[in-house]
Amino acid sequence: MRAIGSGFMRLTLMGKSPFVLFILAMVVATTVFACPTIQLGVLGTYSTGIYNSGGSEISAYDPGTHRLFIVNAKLVTIDIVDISNPSAPVLWGTINAAAYGGAANSVDVRNGLVAVAIENSVKTDPGVVAFFDVNGNFKKSVIVGALPDMITFTPNSQKILVACEGEPNEDYTVDPEGLISIIDLSGGIARLNQSKVHNAGFRAFNKAKLDPSIRIYGLNATVAQDIEPEYITVSQDSKTAWATLQENNALAVIDINKAAVTKLIGLGFKNHSLPGNGMDVSDKDGIINIANWPVKGMYLPDGIASYRAFSKTYLVTTNEGDTRVYPTVGDNTGCVFNEEARVATLILDPTAFPDAATLQNKINLGRLKVTNTRGDIDKDGDFDELYSFGARSFSIRNDKGQIVFDSGDQLEQITAAAYPAFFNSGHTVNLFDDRSDDKGPEAENVVLGQLSSRTYAFVGLERISGVIVYDITNPVSPVFVQYINNRDFTAAPGPFSGGDLGPEGIIFIKQDYSPIGKPLIVVTNEISGSTTVYEINQVVKESEGGSAQDALGQGKVAAAVPTQLVLNQNYPNPFNPSTTISFNLPENGRVGIKVFDLLGQEVATLTDAYYQAGSYSLVFQAGNLASGKYFYRMDVNGTVRQMRQLTLLK
Repeated sequence: MRAIGSGFMRLTLMGKSPFVLFILAMVVATTVFACPTIQLGVLGTYSTGIYNSGGSEISAYDPGTHRLFIVNAKLVTIDIVDISNPSAPVLWGTINAAAYGGAANSVDVRNGLVAVAIENSVKTDPGVVAFFDVNGNFKKSVIVGALPDMITFTPNSQKILVACEGEPNEDYTVDPEGLISIIDLSGGIARLNQSKVHNAGFRAFNKAKLDPSIRIYGLNATVAQDIEPEYITVSQDSKTAWATLQENNALAVIDINKAAVTKLIGLGFKNHSLPGNGMDVSDKDGIINIANWPVKGMYLPDGIASYRAFSKTYLVTTNEGDTRVYPTVGDNTGCVFNEEARVATLILDPTAFPDAATLQNKINLGRLKVTNTRGDIDKDGDFDELYSFGARSFSIRNDKGQIVFDSGDQLEQITAAAYPAFFNSGHTVNLFDDRSDDKGPEAENVVLGQLSSRTYAFVGLERISGVIVYDITNPVSPVFVQYINNRDFTAAPGPFSGGDLGPEGIIFIKQDYSPIGKPLIVVTNEISGSTTVYEINQVVKESEGGSAQDALGQGKVAAAVPTQLVLNQNYPNPFNPSTTISFNLPENGRVGIKVFDLLGQEVATLTDAYYQAGSYSLVFQAGNLASGKYFYRMDVNGTVRQMRQLTLLK
């Protein structure tokens, strides 16, 4: 055990405690549920057999042909896969992207037109967007910025936006400017020419005063050179876009019609010393220890999506983290530029870190990778603050970039409960704790789907793999729904072995466009080179009266009429300092839920009110209680009905 840090989940694999044995029994599980309103299930998988070479990266779906268009980086193709029968996807054909540049990075499809972002064979030179019909026939191409990395149609289909990263070359001697290239398709593909391409750049910010949390730190780089747009989401009215600037810890706001970047938003930092913001930081301690540490996390988001809730726009980001190391070869010795450092190798300020010797032990904070470009506040050569890469979470922000929700340490908590023997495993090894010193499970990408009146976020985890589902209908209070992982930990990762590894792209296919009349999720896995189709089944149906949003203030999960009275097990459990307790009520009635200690003394009343029939969730805040076991009891109409146990660990 560690001498410092307040562990939320602390498991020793060497020990044989009843809790550990119970958790280990769950290793073979492929899915973990909270209070599901929907349930994902695997339908079928298409595999390229290409291992650890980007055989399946990003996909797009054409509802007219029921075909997926999948970026195959290894073969430099777009694989066209027929999912008319999603239980048995088959390769229909390919598009040779190498004929138009160095490598395909992204693809999107709209109204039978396939748009592919292709980098130049010299990646620092301008790239192209090539257009094809759904049968793979070339139509036209235009030049865009350097290293086009993500491409998306606007909702009205009139324009295409391309995030052009403009990464430097390997020895950092050439560093092109990052751009958002905007292609005007309003005249149709027949009238498309180079004059229809407009680049929204960042030169206007070269001498501007930026938010201090925005990172501009590249080798001799201007702001325009240093900024690297990663992913884009577009407002429903097709007028505004937001792009993640991953390495820069920022968002860019784009006026689409003016083809101009109007604002840079710094994302701030996550305080990992606060309850609920813990993380496991050592790969050498042999235990799961999701604890608080004196570290600030740089959000560094990769994927981004947007949606409307309560007449406002909200942005959902996956805070993966990223680093700059040039060139990225071998053990990174002799690099031209390398911002990575382990805490153990730094000189820590004795005032800021009086316990530096303990912190820098490899079983504590010593192994954690942090940036060496930030933290020396007084410029005296030692570090007054520590900044880690990524926030090990997903966040929801308003359209101004202000955070309204962060998942805290829930991603590590959920994956630890599902796969304790392979907690924080990498995607090329079945190895316990492998990524704890780095960026944990790495939330890579996110897609949103609307079912009835509810909005769900589907988050892909790059390292341990799998998809985590949250109900985000209420942006300030998302509810965990399911974690499903199509990985096989009983087999060594390899070609056609180990299941799905390294989710990179994820798309949602709504019911009306689905070949089977059910909504689908498609996940492309770059390490295993596989593409898996999941069906989405609705577990709780909407009731006749009122919308689900009307009940959010009462903590209602969905406006539904359950058939049985059920007091569900709290999640997470063990917990610190809060947990969610949910129940199903088949008939209207007065519900009381109270919490008791082991002596039978009441310590909290969660509710004592009249409820209509439905499914509800309540949050129990236990920050003022001591660690230990407690019981919670539900009374309906004055009669004791059900009781469960919960465990608070501090």
